[in-house]
Amino acid sequence: MKLVIAEKPSVAQSLAKVIGATNKCDGYLEGNGYIVSWCVGHLVELAEPGAYDEKYEKWRKSDLPIIPLKGNSDWKYEVTSSTKKQYKILKDLMEREDVTSLVEATDAGREGELIFRLVYNQARCKKPFERLWISSMEDEAIEEGFANLKPGTEYDKLYEAALCRERADWIVGINATRLFSTLYGQTLNVGRVMTPTLALAVERDAAINSFKPEDFYTVILDCIGISLSSERFSDKAEAMKLKENCDKEGKAKIIKAEKKEKQEKAPALFDLTSLQREANKRLGYTAQQTLDYTQSLYEKKLCSYPRTDSRYLTDDMENTVISLLDKIEKSHGLHTTAQKYVSVCLNSKKVSDHHAIIPTAQIAVQNLSELPKGEQEILKLLATRLAETVSAPCKYLETVIEAECAEHIFKAKGKLVTDPGWKIVAGYKDEGSEADDDSAIDIDLNKDEFINVKQSSVKEGKTTPPKMFTEDTLLSAMEKAGADETPDEAERKGLGTPATRAGIIEKLVNIGFIERKGDKKTKYLYPTHKGIALITVIPEVIQSASMTAEWEQKLLEIEKGGFDADEFMNEIEHMINDLVETYEVVKDAEVLMHPAYEPVGSCPCCGASVVEKSKGFFCEDNACKFALWKDNRFFDSLSKKMTKPIAEQLLKAGKVKLKKCRSVKTGKTYDCTVTMNVNENGQAQFGLEFEKNKSKGDR
Repeated sequence: MKLVIAEKPSVAQSLAKVIGATNKCDGYLEGNGYIVSWCVGHLVELAEPGAYDEKYEKWRKSDLPIIPLKGNSDWKYEVTSSTKKQYKILKDLMEREDVTSLVEATDAGREGELIFRLVYNQARCKKPFERLWISSMEDEAIEEGFANLKPGTEYDKLYEAALCRERADWIVGINATRLFSTLYGQTLNVGRVMTPTLALAVERDAAINSFKPEDFYTVILDCIGISLSSERFSDKAEAMKLKENCDKEGKAKIIKAEKKEKQEKAPALFDLTSLQREANKRLGYTAQQTLDYTQSLYEKKLCSYPRTDSRYLTDDMENTVISLLDKIEKSHGLHTTAQKYVSVCLNSKKVSDHHAIIPTAQIAVQNLSELPKGEQEILKLLATRLAETVSAPCKYLETVIEAECAEHIFKAKGKLVTDPGWKIVAGYKDEGSEADDDSAIDIDLNKDEFINVKQSSVKEGKTTPPKMFTEDTLLSAMEKAGADETPDEAERKGLGTPATRAGIIEKLVNIGFIERKGDKKTKYLYPTHKGIALITVIPEVIQSASMTAEWEQKLLEIEKGGFDADEFMNEIEHMINDLVETYEVVKDAEVLMHPAYEPVGSCPCCGASVVEKSKGFFCEDNACKFALWKDNRFFDSLSKKMTKPIAEQLLKAGKVKLKKCRSVKTGKTYDCTVTMNVNENGQAQFGLEFEKNKSKGDR
C-alpha cells in the first residue's frame, strides 16, 4: 500500500477519486492499493521559547537573544492542539505494516514541502517517499503526475530552504518582538518581511504628510485646433510675460512634426502577484481574497496552481492553449484576434516550479453560474487575460509636434488607435476610436512651417502628493523593494514571495499596524499610530527592504544548491545578536508610543474630556473613574455594541435611541431608548425607555 498525504481534505478527495481510493474511513480514504489522507495546514509547528527553558515564559530583555543550537535535533517542534486528531491518524497510517511507502502530495512549493516533511519527521517515519508535483488538479494532470512520481530526495534542498525561512522568521520574530516590547512597554510585533512592508507604508504616509504643494504655470497656445504647451514655470509673472510675447509674435514655427506607427503588446499571463493587483484594481478584492478565490478554483479543477511567480507557459503547451481558447470562446464569448501569437506566452526557460495561472479545460463543462461571485469574477479575469495575451498587438499612430514661439519650445503629443488588437477582447475601445486621453492629432504639418496662434492662455496648476498605497500598489512596491540593490540576474526580487505577500498584508491589518480606508472598490492602506511608532524606533537593519529581499534571493539559491543553509542561518543569528547588544532606546519614546486621543465628549463627573481607547471610552483625568466599556453586558443584552456614535450621544444627551435591538432571551426585536445616569462612584448605570403604542383613534 502507498500512503498519499495531501495538504487539504478537498485535494485529498480529488486525488483519491482519480487513483481509485474510494472507501471512506475516519480521516482518510482507501482503495486500489492506496491510502489517501491529508494535513490541515501546518500540523506541526516550531515550539514557543518556553519549551526550551521555563524562564522564557516571561519576556525579559536580559534573556535575549533566544537562539536554539544549530543542529536539526536542537530545534523543538510540537503538534498544534487543534490538529492533534488528524496528526495521530497520519502517524498511525505511517506505522501500518501494509504501508510500504508514501507519496508526498502537498502543494508543490516551499511551504507544501515544509508541511509534509515536518509531519513525516515528527512521526519519526523512515519509510521511503516519492513526490507528486503537479500544476493542475484536472484528472489528466493527476494521472500524469502519479505516472511520473519523483524521488523525495530530489526536493531535499527545497526543504532546507523552507526550514531556513521558518527558523529565520522565528529567530527574528521572537527576539525583535520581545526586545522592542520590553523596552517600550507594549506588544510590538516584528517580522522579517512584515516590518519592511510596514516601513513602505509609513514612508509613503510621511511623504504625503510632509508634502507641500507648489504652484506652477503653463502657457497654452491654441493653433489651428492643436493645443501646444510650454514647460512649467514656478513664477506666474514669467509665464504671463511669455504669453504676451507669443500674442505679439502671433505665429509659431514647426521644428518637429512626426507621425509614427507604434504597437502596444498584449499583457503577459498572470502570476499570483499580478492577478492580485489586477483583481484589486478592477474588482476591489484584497490580495488575500484573490488568493482564496483562486485556490478554491484550483481545488475545483478550474484553474492551474495559483502560488506561482511565472507569467509564461512551457513550450510544449501550444496545443493545450489552442484547445483551451476554443473552450473559453464557447463558455465566455471571448474571441482572440489572432491565434498565431500563441507562441508569445510560451517560454520554458521562464517557468521554474509552476507555469502562469490559466483556466483549465473544465471551464467548458462547469456551470459557471453555480460558482460564488468572487470565483466567477476571478475565473473571468484568467480567461480574459489568456485571450488577450495571444491576441494581436494594439496598433496606433503617435503624433509628436514641437514648435517655437517667442524663443520657447511648445509641445503636443497624441495618438490615434488604428487597430485595437488585444484590447478588443475585453471591450476596452472600438476599432478606430481615439485613445483614452482623447489627444488624437489628425493634422499634417511640416518642419519649418509656420502656424498662426489663434489665442494663448496661462494654465495654473499645483503639484500633487504621492497617493497612499492600495493593495495593488503595495503589492507592486513589495515586488520591487530592494530591486536597485539586487543583482540583475536574480530570479526573484522584493519582499516575500507571491505565495506569502497577501498573508503579510492581512497580518499587518489584523494586528493593528495598518488599516483599510475608502469605498467598497478602492480602499487605501494607512499606517496606524502604532505602526508609525514601531517604524520610528526600529533600526534600519530590521526594516530594510533591500536586506530582506537579499535573504529571499539566498533562500532561492539554497533551493538550487548554490548557497549553504548554515551560512544563511549564521547571518541571521549575527544580525540578531548585534541588534540586542547595540540597540539604544529612542528618546521621548513614551510620547511617541501613545497617540493624542481625540475627545468624544465631556465627562459627566468632572467635565474633562472623554477619549476613545482600545477597550472603551475613558475620562482623561486619571483621578476620575468614569468609563464606558466597549465590552458592556448591558449593551450585549440588547445585541448591540458600545460604539463611538453611541458614546458621543450618551455623553451629549444622557440617552440614545436604538433601533432593532434583539432580546438575547426571546430573540424578538424592538426599538428603545437607553438612558445613562452616573452614580456617586463615577460609574455609568443604564436603563431602558419604551414608547407607548398609540391606538388608531389617537392618530
